[in-house]
Amino acid sequence: MELLEIKNISKSYASHKALSNVSMSIPKQSIFGLLGPNGAGKTTLIRIINQIIDPDEGSVLINGEKLNANHIKLIGYLPEERGLYKKMKVGEQLVYLGQLRGLSKKRAISQGKHWCKKLEIADWWSKKVEDLSKGMAQKIQFISTIMHEPELIILDEPFSGFDPINANLIKDEILEFKDRGATVIFSTHRMESVEQLCDHIAMIDNAEKILDGSKKEIKNTYKTNTYQVEHTGGIQLPEPLYEVHNNGISENDNALTSIRIKTNTRSNELLSELIKQTEVHSFVENIPSINDIFIAKVKGGLHE
Repeated sequence: MELLEIKNISKSYASHKALSNVSMSIPKQSIFGLLGPNGAGKTTLIRIINQIIDPDEGSVLINGEKLNANHIKLIGYLPEERGLYKKMKVGEQLVYLGQLRGLSKKRAISQGKHWCKKLEIADWWSKKVEDLSKGMAQKIQFISTIMHEPELIILDEPFSGFDPINANLIKDEILEFKDRGATVIFSTHRMESVEQLCDHIAMIDNAEKILDGSKKEIKNTYKTNTYQVEHTGGIQLPEPLYEVHNNGISENDNALTSIRIKTNTRSNELLSELIKQTEVHSFVENIPSINDIFIAKVKGGLHE
């Protein structure tokens, strides 16, 4: 079931087309990767969902209802461009932002302190935001995004400014929110994070959606029927059936060979043929990474 439905959204700024007839569905309790190069239209779409700007055409539905001002409390938004009041104390900042999202003052204090403790910055509650490091300020911004326990969490480059330890800490929290029923829209250029976290992805380029689906389905769609074989001994395979490339030597001093099946031959048939010719140490299908798919799709060199 979908939490969010984006239907035929278009948006222009003067003569610049930011989005052109973009539609997608974001399933409930999923982590949805919104990908694309700089200037593709991702931020425009995120701003429309957050009701910061209106689309020229199309509509957005949340839980089947047309998006309206009452839905603001259901959404937590972490923008790429961070915005904290530097002269305010951390606690004051969180209480203020929590109340803007509908929390009572008492609840905002409780939630703010709970999350500061959980993210290991409780000692900074009474200190000014301007005294925080970039990573600490980023934690405060993250807390302000999720402290009202939104149903939809929108994160734009959430790991910017974090070292690997704190990035993993935030990743764990994102996964925990999903487990508790939240839906996350996750926009980033870090494809390794997409691999680790996302269930579904959509890709926008030049204002148009060029890819959409579950991560597993998309990766399977763009497989090239190629296998990496680690082996000892030579290989002779007929060219009409297979494309063979020598990839050098493995760490174990065995030969590495890439083999693409060019016909309807099954992988078991290839493996059976290899076993007759050589000692096979490993036989692994090459599944394209999201990074590979992203680069190839944006450059126009990859087709279904």
